Amino acid sequence: MSSAHMHDTTLENMSIAATDFLESLSKDQKEKTRYEYLDGERLFWYYPPINRHGLPLRDMNEHQRSLALNLMSTGLTEKSFEQAKKIIALESILGPIEKENGTTYFDRNPDLYYFTIFGNPGSLNPWGWRAEGHHISLHYSILSDQIISMTPFFFGANPAEVRHGEQNGLRILSDREDIAFDLISEFDKSQLSKAVIYNKAPWDILTYNSSKVSLPEEEGLPASKMNSTQKKILNKLIAEYINQVPQTLSERKLKEITDFGIDNIHFAWAGPTTSGNEHYYRIHGGNFVVEFDNRQNGANHIHSVWRDVSNDFADDVIRKHLQEYHVL
Repeated sequence: MSSAHMHDTTLENMSIAATDFLESLSKDQKEKTRYEYLDGERLFWYYPPINRHGLPLRDMNEHQRSLALNLMSTGLTEKSFEQAKKIIALESILGPIEKENGTTYFDRNPDLYYFTIFGNPGSLNPWGWRAEGHHISLHYSILSDQIISMTPFFFGANPAEVRHGEQNGLRILSDREDIAFDLISEFDKSQLSKAVIYNKAPWDILTYNSSKVSLPEEEGLPASKMNSTQKKILNKLIAEYINQVPQTLSERKLKEITDFGIDNIHFAWAGPTTSGNEHYYRIHGGNFVVEFDNRQNGANHIHSVWRDVSNDFADDVIRKHLQEYHVL
């Protein structure tokens, strides 16, 4: 199957899923779900448990929930869709843990995941969708016959490792943590001195929920200073993030990184380099940025995000589109 055909299938599935979901909603539900594409609401995102705009699973019937989750699945691989469902289900584990610890401050409810449509699915004009709740934030933008943005892309997990009960040992985001430790363990002292940029891990990812990434120039150890084994591990870690989206989209991102030059990608670390301690890492090269943080709750609470410096929320593509049509 050609890459172009696979891309068309992804877009077609996404358009059909968004349309089917919208058509299943009542008038009142549509008013909560639908926004104009250029509405500022589209640029606001966040990953803690907060009240959000959009239609939550809580306010859908069983059929509508199925359609909403089907829409989510069109922007994910089989693996990342399963991770998303497990992250949602993790709320039912986190709630009792917080109650036991006396730290409850928000309803840990798996039904508090919200779905929003921007514009008109299937239109030649820009449109998109968002699926968001505690530790999940997905954003897709489409223009004409192309998916033009798939970031910010956020997955988190609390607890990062379930340590009691029926799900004991569950680590939903284990690979992105373990691969990073594999990489940092391969560095010699000279490489470590460049890779470790802070002695302590920051409290959270540094880009937080900014609508546009603002970071210093690439920090840490460039891949050009890594040996072949280390580069192989770095590539595996990069793949862990970009392979969250359907194959043709991940292939497009991989080509962008390859064209930029893998040697120009930097890996930065903060905190101790042994497992079980609070830690943070960043992968940064040009427009490609990944952040991972596991500091909260005794280093058992993961935040991870993939960003595109120039094109989060399709900012770069839409700007050029509006300029071409003399809107700006």
